Amino acid sequence: MPWLTRDASDFFAELELNNDRDWFNANKKRYEKVVKEPLLALAEEMIPRMRKLDPEITMQPKDAVFRIYRDTRFSKDKRPYKTNAGMSISSGGKTGNGRPGLYMHVDASSFGIASGHYFLEPAQILAMRRHLVANEAEFERQLKDKDFVKVFGTVRGEQNKILPPEFRDAAARQPLLFNKQFFYWAEYDVDEATRDDLPDFLMMHATVAAPMNAFLTRGLAGS
Repeated sequence: MPWLTRDASDFFAELELNNDRDWFNANKKRYEKVVKEPLLALAEEMIPRMRKLDPEITMQPKDAVFRIYRDTRFSKDKRPYKTNAGMSISSGGKTGNGRPGLYMHVDASSFGIASGHYFLEPAQILAMRRHLVANEAEFERQLKDKDFVKVFGTVRGEQNKILPPEFRDAAARQPLLFNKQFFYWAEYDVDEATRDDLPDFLMMHATVAAPMNAFLTRGLAGS
């Protein structure tokens, strides 16, 4: 039996067209059955597996699964519900806090798996850039690793338009120094989320990401 079924993506397809409290309340038990409960079970399976890569992971399944409710207090977008489901397992909690782990995302049409550093404070970004400049050759080796390239392609993230002078020469050789985020993302058709071997598939991504994670995390030690 698959961990997730097409019922999950169908639910989000309908939610995109009916993003209001009346519709959700009428379909809440459906959401819990086809999305929330399977994700909690998947998190329970994945946390012990992820501890083999990071023994400091202590989170519980309920802490790994993102809530469907949106925080609309400071947003112009007042839709009350997210139209995707997410799960994140890391010793730094859901946001990572400098400790990269495993992130999974599923919505109406796509399935994504990610790792790396998504949330970084300004001091951490500065430390990361200095680390990359000081270890330019090793970063290039990590970027060109055949398994990393096959699974994730490259490092992604939002970028600054202007860099401090100390990084400009190096950035001419390595444009990823402009990044404010350093994450890697593999995207698939949503049907891939219904694999019977989903835990193994997720762990393959986490294992491929591990060397790059270890290299980048060393850069945050002095931040």
